[in-house]
Amino acid sequence: MKVLSVSSEVFPLIKTGGLADVSGALPIALKAFGVETKTLLPGYPAVMKVIRDPVARLEFPDLLGEHATVLEVQHEGLDLLVLDAPAYYDRPGGPYLDPLGKDFPDNWRRFAALSLAASEIAAGLLPGWQPDLIHTHDWQAALTSVYMRYHPTPELPSVLTIHNIAFQGQFGPEIFPGLRLPAHAFAVNGIEYYGTVGFLKGGLQTAHAVTTVSPSYADEILTPEFGMGLEGVIASRIDHLSGIVNGIDTDIWNPATDPVVHTHYGPTTLKNREENRRSIAEFFHLDNDDAPIFCVISRLTWQKGMDLVANVADEIVAMGGKLVVLGSGEAALEGALLASATRHPGRIGVSIGYNEPMSHLMQAGCDAIIIPSRFEPCGLTQLYGLRYGCVPIVARTGGLNDTVIDANHAALAAKVATGIQFAPITETGMLQAIRRAMHLYADRKLWTQLQKQGMKSDVSWEKSAERYAALYSSLVSKGM
Repeated sequence: MKVLSVSSEVFPLIKTGGLADVSGALPIALKAFGVETKTLLPGYPAVMKVIRDPVARLEFPDLLGEHATVLEVQHEGLDLLVLDAPAYYDRPGGPYLDPLGKDFPDNWRRFAALSLAASEIAAGLLPGWQPDLIHTHDWQAALTSVYMRYHPTPELPSVLTIHNIAFQGQFGPEIFPGLRLPAHAFAVNGIEYYGTVGFLKGGLQTAHAVTTVSPSYADEILTPEFGMGLEGVIASRIDHLSGIVNGIDTDIWNPATDPVVHTHYGPTTLKNREENRRSIAEFFHLDNDDAPIFCVISRLTWQKGMDLVANVADEIVAMGGKLVVLGSGEAALEGALLASATRHPGRIGVSIGYNEPMSHLMQAGCDAIIIPSRFEPCGLTQLYGLRYGCVPIVARTGGLNDTVIDANHAALAAKVATGIQFAPITETGMLQAIRRAMHLYADRKLWTQLQKQGMKSDVSWEKSAERYAALYSSLVSKGM
């Protein structure tokens, strides 16, 4: 089976979050199930800089008003189609934001162009290759199925994956003429959304199947609390909705071989984590003692619950714990966390910014990772924690709920617990979970059992890729 995947970011070329990890790992995992995937992504400067010997395969003289070329290239096991459109993507800043952190005002056109190019490839415009199915990711690629529906081209089966429904690609009605869609597409059963243009909403209306990145999140987005205004549209597609939990690349995330981990280890050599623990203490200038090190590796935002972490940092220290934080985000939260480190030298360390090697080392050396997200479609850091024996302490929501087995009395007795869950998602709820962790940590036998059980968890892509392959096959066989 041939699949065209369409994504605005793909690891290891360009990444701002979990979307890149999924769009980079899933195509490789699908090969075992006979699925050949080509991934279309924008030609950002970071992408153009690293690809080698691309071949021009397709030219668009007028892609929504700009010239573009589709380049084909292989990169680290991925078959890529890079949309080289300098007017859209060759600019400073990130994939979505300018150097000042503001949305590019033409984001609607930049990602409509990506979707339009994808729909043309779906229709067979790429010489010698035509997909059997299209898999689009988030709002940036969601117009692909809209163009397939409303343009006079063959409509192939399509899957839309929602990685985070909070990001919807909603724009004013004045942009509609620039999309070059027929007038009747601006309707309730199309891309019209309360008088605006909704990219994700249009994709939800036109994709043949909709997936989210965990079963719990699939249930949650049917509610007003988590549906972000689209719960009605989601409910209308409930028969075509499923939740498939993400996996991780277990070759990259492997404590036995990870090149940035100072001392390698496995379930039977957990004592080797001590060397990595010392490296963490040295990097964050922590006291060298036996107190548990709790870590946070996250975007510092309200959604991720980082205000809760900032507000309870003093109490973590008062309980006898230490805290290290790696991430960046809202200035007020960065400031609050840095202030806590100033108040508690040797007990709290904070590093502002993105540091991939350090994120690996923290998982390999810290005792527990705190993930207090108010909503979390899937989450990957808890999967890394399980893999590395860094016990996850997670809010009971979305994919966190689906991937971590709470260390209650029954689960501990049955030796199946892998972490600690908490609800409600409040300061009190989180502190109770951290207090439970402190008690478990004091019993080294129980704590080691928790680590080993977590490391046994199947966090690979194998089962999830099998489910995606089965979904693809069912759609193709139905001719949908």
